[in-house]
Amino acid sequence: MRPRICNTDTHIRIIEVRNIFERSKRVFFGVSVLLFAIATAVTIVWCRSMSAMGGMSMPGGWTMSMVWMRMPAQTWPGATASFLGMWVVMMVAMMLPSLIPMLSRYREAVDRTGETRLGRLTTLVSAGYFFVWTLLGMAVFPLGVALAAVEMQQPRLARAVPIAVGVMVIIAGGLQFTTWKTRHLGCCREAPACILAADPGTAWRHGVRLGLHCSQCCAGLIAILLIIGVMNLSAMAAVALAITLERLAPAGERVARAIGAVAVMTGLFLIARAGVLVH
Repeated sequence: MRPRICNTDTHIRIIEVRNIFERSKRVFFGVSVLLFAIATAVTIVWCRSMSAMGGMSMPGGWTMSMVWMRMPAQTWPGATASFLGMWVVMMVAMMLPSLIPMLSRYREAVDRTGETRLGRLTTLVSAGYFFVWTLLGMAVFPLGVALAAVEMQQPRLARAVPIAVGVMVIIAGGLQFTTWKTRHLGCCREAPACILAADPGTAWRHGVRLGLHCSQCCAGLIAILLIIGVMNLSAMAAVALAITLERLAPAGERVARAIGAVAVMTGLFLIARAGVLVH
């Protein structure tokens, strides 16, 4: 009978690799928590400073946020850069809780290839993800500025804003019930589903792909935030919580529909309140 040969060196190597992965995992979660805390603190300070500036009273009994206006002695490129900085930090604070599980699954998928430089690849995935949100912010700001300018020039339009806000919130809530929402939510909850190549290009593309799915999945909820007030801390916290719950809760689709129902009811309430104020 031939004796069994135990490859001790291979066994030790496997243990060393697992220990490296576990240490890397602890560092990953520690850095993520730190970034979330910093981004949240900066966002709160930013929102409070904007609130201290007040806003512009508009026909219809509502107040326009100063975020869509250029400060004295500020150029438009400077205002755009300031908004984008605020936007990216805000997105980190809002999206990181739901992004961490996606990054964790990515790290586990790449770890199966034997890759040990997970920190660099995780950073590239995160950069690709927030690159998509940065592009979205670059599109949002000029649209917000243009709409604010029209509202200041057209009092009749400004008076209709409170009702329009309610209608848009209802539409955004309705998106939560669509198959389009369900498909993108599934992509966010399940990605990645297979082993990925451990190279920078794949990491970047994976991050961009996650960002595209996430931005489309959150389109309705982010629209609600922009409509109600991008610097409204309560709205921001509610939207961030909704995004996190529908991504992480066991029954994500049902949670998304429940959030949609709440949004629709909120929109109806806003319309009713606007009608009372008009009369």
